[in-house]
Amino acid sequence: MDRLGLLCRNIYENNKMTQRELAAAMDISLGTCNHLVKEGLDQELFSFDPVDGSYSLLKGGVDLLRNYRMDSAVILAAGFGSRFVPLTFETPKGLLEVYGERMIERQIKQLHEAGITDITIVVGYLKEKFEYLIDKFGVKLLYNPEYHNKNTLTTLYRARECFIGRNTYLLSSDNWMRNNMYHTYECGAWYSSVYMKGETSEWCLETSKKGLLTGVKVGGEDSWVMYGPVFFSKEFSEKFFPVLEEYYHTPGTEQMYWEQVLADLLNGEVDSHLPGKHHFPVPEMYINRQPDNQVYEFENLEELRLFDERYQNHSDNIAMELISEVLQVPESEITGIKCLKTGMTNKSFLFKVHGKSYICRIPGPGTELLINRKQEKAVYDAVQDYGITEHVVYMNGETGYKISEYYEGARNSDPRDWDDVARCMALVEKLHDLKLHVDHSFDIRERIGFYEALCRGYEKKLFEDYPEVKSHMTTLLDRLDRLNRPKVLSHIDSVCDNFLFLPDGDLRLIDWEYSGMCDPLIDVSMCAIYSYYNDFEVEKLIKLYLHREPTSEERFVYYAYIALGGFLWCLWAVYKSSVGEEFGDYTIVMYRYAKRFYKKIITSPEFLGIGDGGTLR
Repeated sequence: MDRLGLLCRNIYENNKMTQRELAAAMDISLGTCNHLVKEGLDQELFSFDPVDGSYSLLKGGVDLLRNYRMDSAVILAAGFGSRFVPLTFETPKGLLEVYGERMIERQIKQLHEAGITDITIVVGYLKEKFEYLIDKFGVKLLYNPEYHNKNTLTTLYRARECFIGRNTYLLSSDNWMRNNMYHTYECGAWYSSVYMKGETSEWCLETSKKGLLTGVKVGGEDSWVMYGPVFFSKEFSEKFFPVLEEYYHTPGTEQMYWEQVLADLLNGEVDSHLPGKHHFPVPEMYINRQPDNQVYEFENLEELRLFDERYQNHSDNIAMELISEVLQVPESEITGIKCLKTGMTNKSFLFKVHGKSYICRIPGPGTELLINRKQEKAVYDAVQDYGITEHVVYMNGETGYKISEYYEGARNSDPRDWDDVARCMALVEKLHDLKLHVDHSFDIRERIGFYEALCRGYEKKLFEDYPEVKSHMTTLLDRLDRLNRPKVLSHIDSVCDNFLFLPDGDLRLIDWEYSGMCDPLIDVSMCAIYSYYNDFEVEKLIKLYLHREPTSEERFVYYAYIALGGFLWCLWAVYKSSVGEEFGDYTIVMYRYAKRFYKKIITSPEFLGIGDGGTLR
């Protein structure tokens, strides 16, 4: 840190500061400040008028500051902000208001006050929400395509060109600074820091007597911690970004914060992530100690509520207002909020009211294309009195919003535990034996056609033999239709995660989004493929459900739905892949079920004549 430069900056900003005020502003002792003032006067960086007690920058001081002129700022705003659900389901965390002002806008205004107008916002989640800032403040947007599955190391890597050869602030969109801590000139790289009394899990800083960072550790006691904005000088960036780039290209760093790279450099632990690479120089960065109540990093909605009382009962959030209305409590009594799911189909969060836990489900954008919520509600209405599913407190067939009880201590079924599986099949059998009726069917032929239309030919490019396999599936559909088997209300989505074993030993089947009238054996088939069962396990499952050997027709229907289910969910996964959501080897596994069980059907004499209309297939 150039202390003479820092002294000149303070004189530039307020030329009538006393030495005591200068010492406090520079976080140095009064004696050190006195020495620096004398040195600056000797070097003719500034002059001092003892009559009015004012300083005047001279050409030497102006020339010194010129090297420290701020060029730009980068604001990280790509993340989802799971700790602020349900607010961030609708609004990125940086666009949340504190005392009526959006957090990111407050920072932009503070930067402008310091003369910094070259501002880049790195966006990802709900990126379109930030577009208005281009016109309002003249900012630039930089998209991080990896925001959904990687951490801030990747976000900073994507913005690396904004730092090279520039003096640049690095900010987080969801920080709130009470007073403007930005300047036209900065005289050395720094990380904002606040003092945490007692135990903390934050990144704790170790420094030299002059404030140079010498180490970082996660967790500590009575420590100065990383908290708030950061300043990257040109010199710092020149040394730092080559290391960050190496980290980015090294497997296993995807979930790292960018600060981990800095910590490893300071701690001499780069080799732990980049084996054999010891040649990186350690860039200088200093601590920038901030007073209490200056920098805020709200950890969650609860903290934001304590800071801005408006969020106690007027969050302007649809889900919070709905819960308040349904459970007849003020929003302030909705506590313990925790994100559970942020998939494309649904977003869910856990919360408590009066000590009781609930789940609120919010349909994701475009969900109405995939799920008919009126039909889902009809299913819940049909099964609610039979002790089969979770207790649904509220379900809206128009919007798809659902509030249900959360079962503390419940666990999912284990598809490799056959005692679990036997109980799950008994519950499925109970559902089928009820012979419940709803006015809609689960038509697997229609669903295959639907997902094919969504894929728009993408599936044909992925699989070389797709036309042939599609023809085989059509053959199976035709044979099933000729059997004209009875239909009952079926769950369809009988994956192990949808079976909940409660602490009292009871069992529930949840998530009825795909349910409808269908051949009951489809639930057994779907359970088999969701569990990735092999041939032996497939046979064991049907016997568990039937409590006997299946007839030839039952086994045919069971195999046919395994093949068709595999084909259907393969198309589903292909569609999800086309919109950026990946499921690993799921598409291949499902496609193999389609091909393998079609082959088992057509090569087995047991199935000759079943549903073939008198013609061998």
